Amino acid sequence: MPGGRLTSEDRQHIAAGLAEGLGYAELGRRLGRPASTIMREVTRNGGPDGYGADRAAEATQSRARRAKRAQPEAPEAPDSGYGRDPEAVQGFTEAFTALLMQSGLPKMEARVLAAVFTTDAGALTAAELVQRLRVSAASVSHAVGFLEQQGLLRRERVPGERRERYVTDDEIWLRSLLGAAEMNETLAGMAHQGADVLGADTPAGARFASSAELFLLIGGSMRELLEQCRRRIATRGAE
Repeated sequence: MPGGRLTSEDRQHIAAGLAEGLGYAELGRRLGRPASTIMREVTRNGGPDGYGADRAAEATQSRARRAKRAQPEAPEAPDSGYGRDPEAVQGFTEAFTALLMQSGLPKMEARVLAAVFTTDAGALTAAELVQRLRVSAASVSHAVGFLEQQGLLRRERVPGERRERYVTDDEIWLRSLLGAAEMNETLAGMAHQGADVLGADTPAGARFASSAELFLLIGGSMRELLEQCRRRIATRGAE
């Protein structure tokens, strides 16, 4: 709602304006609110003839209390038998989600990935994600589809059941960085083409040639580093 929640003063102005016979649009202009906000406020609290500022405030607070009581408790986090502090885990998960969003992931995709990645099993079903994140099944499905395309999650059938679960592992960052390395190599090829078309001895062509060298250097270095990391992970798993 623009300007935040309606205040007691706002409600007094609404009541006074209704008494003057003002319409919702005019009241909205005077309060700097959408006319739809004023109409919803009045309709939910007695209508134009029965609206009262104090009564509306009490009714709003009562609805908020009922909604809070009806809010289900957050489901217990999976793998909670390790003596972890639930609040600390929740705080870390939120911070991790924010970091994923800063890296470029959309909010829902970041929430889903953080939820899966912070479980010891590294896997959650769609129903578990819906309950854990309190979102719709459609939102989970859309987010999982995006994360699959990025190589950050994969689907697998729950043993003995028809349900699927969404799984991550230790190599998701390797796959993501490998994708970045491949993109750098693709950009290098395009930059070489640009240098040829524009002429390597021209300012624009020279710019593309320089870019091609940079992309190739970064891409090659990333591949070497990723191979080292892969070998280290394989060695650690064999121990």
